[in-house]
Amino acid sequence: MTFDFSGKNIVITGGTRGIGRAAAELFAAAGGNVILTYRSDAETAGQTLRALTGEGHQIYQLDVSDPPAIQNFFSWYSDRFDKLDVLVNNAGVYLEHKILETDFENWQKNWEETIKANLTGPANMCFFAVKLMARNKYGKIINISSRGAFRGKPDHPGYGASKAGLNAMSQSLAIALAPTGISVHIIAPGFVETEMAASALSGEPGEAIKRQSPFGRVAKPEEVARLIAVYAGDGLEFTSAGIVDINGASYLRS
Repeated sequence: MTFDFSGKNIVITGGTRGIGRAAAELFAAAGGNVILTYRSDAETAGQTLRALTGEGHQIYQLDVSDPPAIQNFFSWYSDRFDKLDVLVNNAGVYLEHKILETDFENWQKNWEETIKANLTGPANMCFFAVKLMARNKYGKIINISSRGAFRGKPDHPGYGASKAGLNAMSQSLAIALAPTGISVHIIAPGFVETEMAASALSGEPGEAIKRQSPFGRVAKPEEVARLIAVYAGDGLEFTSAGIVDINGASYLRS
């Protein structure tokens, strides 16, 4: 499978690790100009930037749960680039808050942080990205959801709720934005071999998670990245608002 993103500007939030990094490497190798955001790990961000094929790629420190920070990012972006072709909303958090074990303070804190990062943040990224995309009547928004939006996350209920909200928001935006030439696509992975999932995938609990799929494993970041690239390319605009599962048949939904 070959891709060509020559001349395309691609913003990837949480783009310096896991799925984001794999997508960044694919876009860069296909000629795209990649702008990556990271929350706090500058060292890893620098390593990712140096690993990308080509020149002109950039990194930007951004906490997507902070609305003014998002506004500042797009001000910075607009000073440097005249268009935005692809936005990949990949950044997110996965905070445990078991209802039968946690206290109310922790319950409330983790709910708030999760919704800000996983739902409000992507919504705000979309708000500003659309202003740029609408100028050229072209744009692709790829929102990274989760199997947890459908299967449930009993130890991480805020995560499941935030991803379900992301799905609904994405579909609403897909309807609103279609007349402008902007399409919105939702990709819902199951567990993926990333730093965020490392603790969950360790030991016997991790082996049990892998056995949920008949393949006996979880997804690789590169597999999700290829799917992102497919929907970021031209020719699949009519799949806008669709939710695509990539969970190795570990969960089937009707």
